[in-house]
Amino acid sequence: MSNNSEFKNIQEYLDKGAVILDVRTEGEYNEGHVDNSLHIVLDELEYEIDQLKALDKPIITCCRSGARSERAKELLEDNGLDVINGGPWENVESYL
Repeated sequence: MSNNSEFKNIQEYLDKGAVILDVRTEGEYNEGHVDNSLHIVLDELEYEIDQLKALDKPIITCCRSGARSERAKELLEDNGLDVINGGPWENVESYL
């Protein structure tokens, strides 16, 4: 999971107009999520990279605990996107 310095960057990324990307399952997302977040299940993320690149915005990944969002962050970083792991979705929501 991400270190504390990455969490400190959440506000910086939000100030830059970052997209919040929730990578949990449909059921988890429907139980609660950050308003206006983009939802792409982690297993489908590799197929949506071009869509995310087209947004031309930094990205904050989130999930339930921070583990899946870390994997998503690594995948997106490997594909040249500007991304940080926000950890649990409630953590990201607390910055809004």
